Amino acid sequence: MRYITFALAKGRLAKKTLEIFEQIGITCEEMKDESSRKLIFTNEELGLRFFLAKANDVPTYVEYGAADIGIVGKDTILEEGRNLYEVYDLGIGKCRMCVCGPESAKKYLNGHELIRVATKYPNIAKDYFYNRKHQTVEIIKLNGSVELAPIVGLSEVIVDIVETGATLRENGLQVLEEVCDLSARVVVNQVSMKMESLRIMDIIDKLRIRDEQRKTEVQ
Repeated sequence: MRYITFALAKGRLAKKTLEIFEQIGITCEEMKDESSRKLIFTNEELGLRFFLAKANDVPTYVEYGAADIGIVGKDTILEEGRNLYEVYDLGIGKCRMCVCGPESAKKYLNGHELIRVATKYPNIAKDYFYNRKHQTVEIIKLNGSVELAPIVGLSEVIVDIVETGATLRENGLQVLEEVCDLSARVVVNQVSMKMESLRIMDIIDKLRIRDEQRKTEVQ
């Protein structure tokens, strides 16, 4: 039996994903050993392999077939723009992609001003301003502490992920516009979806049944 290979985004998301997988009968005891230096973890009985990767790299591994299935945030999927199938919303890691800045920056978002936008997500920002708002902007790519940009005058606004908004408020910033909702998604390689459709859809169906049962319990 051919292995089905999973690429998981490192960190909290991988941990939460493995907890969900355990609930549907997909386990990998090797991954629980935090001292392990292994790069690839295997469940021989189920014919499954797992590896951890930087979130930005997960769509690449999936597009090129190094992984059949990937678990990664919607922000990464949108930013990377890879050719793959997005098949399920895991409903974890929920947050929003937003345009943020000081209240005084609202006036710059009317579509007529040429403004600077700082972000870790240049492709998402470009798509939002150019294609949805039809506003010409200068995108400035940053790798960290994006909230600093409007405070020091690098940009008028930022495009960034917002969870609670606490960091924004502490720095005198606020959400000015919402770009999209984000959460962890299941993505699948296009060839794998054809070649291993039964096994892959069985996993998706189990995830769906789990979520439906949880909704029923809440009600």
